[in-house]
Amino acid sequence: MIPLRTALVAVASIAVLAACGTTEAAAPEPAASGGTASAAPVTVTDSRGKQITLDRPATKVVALEWGEAEMVVSLGVMPIGVADTKGYGTWVTAAKLDPSVKDVGTRQEPSVDSIAALQPDLIVMETSRDSALVPQLEKFAPVVVMTGSDGSDNLGRMRKDLKTIATALGKTAEADKLLADLDASLADGKSKLAAAGFAGKPFVMADGWKDGSKISIRLFGKGALVSDIITQLGLVNGWTGEVDPVWGLGVTDVEGLTALKDPDTRFFYNASDGVDVFADGLASNAIWKNLPFVEKKQVAKLPDGIWTFGGPLSAEQYAEAVVKAYTG
Repeated sequence: MIPLRTALVAVASIAVLAACGTTEAAAPEPAASGGTASAAPVTVTDSRGKQITLDRPATKVVALEWGEAEMVVSLGVMPIGVADTKGYGTWVTAAKLDPSVKDVGTRQEPSVDSIAALQPDLIVMETSRDSALVPQLEKFAPVVVMTGSDGSDNLGRMRKDLKTIATALGKTAEADKLLADLDASLADGKSKLAAAGFAGKPFVMADGWKDGSKISIRLFGKGALVSDIITQLGLVNGWTGEVDPVWGLGVTDVEGLTALKDPDTRFFYNASDGVDVFADGLASNAIWKNLPFVEKKQVAKLPDGIWTFGGPLSAEQYAEAVVKAYTG
C-alpha cells in the first residue's frame, strides 16, 4: 500500500473500492536452509484456486505486501526481499525485518528484475495487485497469491492466509501457536473490558489525510480487519456508513462524523507516518471540537507502527492497545 498517506488519497479517488501495542515479538533469526521444517514436498492452494507444489518448504521468500511479509517473519522465516522495506519499518513493528532484507520496489510496482536477482524459492503477493505481474514472476519462481482482504470475514481470511503461508514454509505448528496466542489475547481483552463495564460500547477507527485545506477521513467500518478484531473484544463498531465490500473502508469528511452521536463512542486513529490530521489539522475546527467523543476526551491515537492490515501479531498489538485505552 505505499506510505499510507499516499494510499489514502488513492483510496478516495476510487471510492475506496481497491484499498489496499503493548507487546512486541522479537524478530526471528533468518531461517537456515530448510530451517526446522521437513524437506518433503508441500502443496498449497492459493486464492486463485491454483495448487502450488514446492519440492521442499520455502526458505528464500519474497513478499510483495506488508501483511504477508509480517506473517512470514512471524512464522520464523526472514524474507530475502520485501516491497518498500522503509515503509514496512514505519508501519509494521510487530515483526521487524532484518537489515539484510532487500527492497524490491514499491508494492504498486515491484521490480521484477530485483526479485529475480534474489533467486527466491517462493513469492507471496495479494490478489488485489495487477494480475499481469503474476505470469512474469512465475517464469522464475513459484507464486502464491493471497486474498489480502475479505469484508465478509476478514479475521477468518487472515487466519486462512496465515495457514496457507505456513504450509508453504513448513511452519504449521508455529501458525497454530500464533493463532492460539491471538485467541487468548482477545479472550483476555474481552474479559477485561466487560469487567470494566465497557461491553457493547461503540468504537470508531479511522485515519486521515490532508489535501490542501481539505481533510478527508477514512473509516474502518463493518468488514475491516480491525473492526473484526475489536468486535471480538465485545465492542460495537459505531460507524454504519457505506463501506466497500472487500476492505470495509469508507471515506467521509469532518461533517460526516456528526453522525456519531452516541456519547459513549470512543474514537481511535493511527498516524504512524507523523502526519496527524486529527490532533493538528482539526485542532481549531469547530465541528470537530463539538463532537461528543472529542468533548469527552475519548479520542485515542494508537501507538505508531500497528499495521491495520496485518497478521496475528499486529492484530494482537491492536487489541491490546484498544484495551489499554479503555482500562488504562
